[in-house]
Amino acid sequence: MKQIMLITDGCSNVGESPVMAAALAREDGITVNVVGIVDYGTIGELGSIEIAEIAKAGGGMSQLSGTEKLAQTMQMLTRKTVVQTIQQAVNREIRHILGDQSVEDLPPDKRSQVVEVIDEMAETSPLQVALLIDVSASMKPKLAAVEDAIRDMMLSLGARKGESKLAVFHFPGHRSGEDAVLDVDWTVDLGSARSIFQRLAMRGATPTGPAILKVMEFFRYGTLNRNGHGLWPEESYEREGVLGDSVI
Repeated sequence: MKQIMLITDGCSNVGESPVMAAALAREDGITVNVVGIVDYGTIGELGSIEIAEIAKAGGGMSQLSGTEKLAQTMQMLTRKTVVQTIQQAVNREIRHILGDQSVEDLPPDKRSQVVEVIDEMAETSPLQVALLIDVSASMKPKLAAVEDAIRDMMLSLGARKGESKLAVFHFPGHRSGEDAVLDVDWTVDLGSARSIFQRLAMRGATPTGPAILKVMEFFRYGTLNRNGHGLWPEESYEREGVLGDSVI
């Protein structure tokens, strides 16, 4: 199972629509969850709307959180969307076997058995989580809380029975055109993300859509080039069609 966990205060202002990018990620089997750390006032309201729309398009969940409950929110979203993904797959199988039925339509004894299986699968299935951290200027006072939340989330992932892999990105990068930067490659060493915050520098722009697309490419091809762009094999241009044009 593949997830992007986007941590942002919303209000993207550069590049492709983050809602469109999240929808493309969902088509690739990647769930996009969004934790919003928003401010009060008009900017906070606009950011909250965007956060909800991104998660909806990405097949995930969104939650607004103050810095004090950020860790709890991230763990909750990860857990809930894993269960949701498995339940959707189980529902498809039930409909295939029994027709137009879902888990909720089963008799209580059968439903409880299926729920137990879903919970067990959620605990044991392999999981890949790409953390995508907004480091635009408005996030500066919130990054200490993000660092603490990620530390707690890593402990939670490490307690799962199934293998949990983590990759960490931030956006935007230092250089022009660097929409997202890979800080930690896929790893099962969930403590390896702790040092990245010492290297982060705040910038004004918020290219949330392009950043999601870059992480989506990383899920596909496992690498980013020196400009932060995915390395696409030549033959992929014809195979990917419109998606290739929107990303490059």
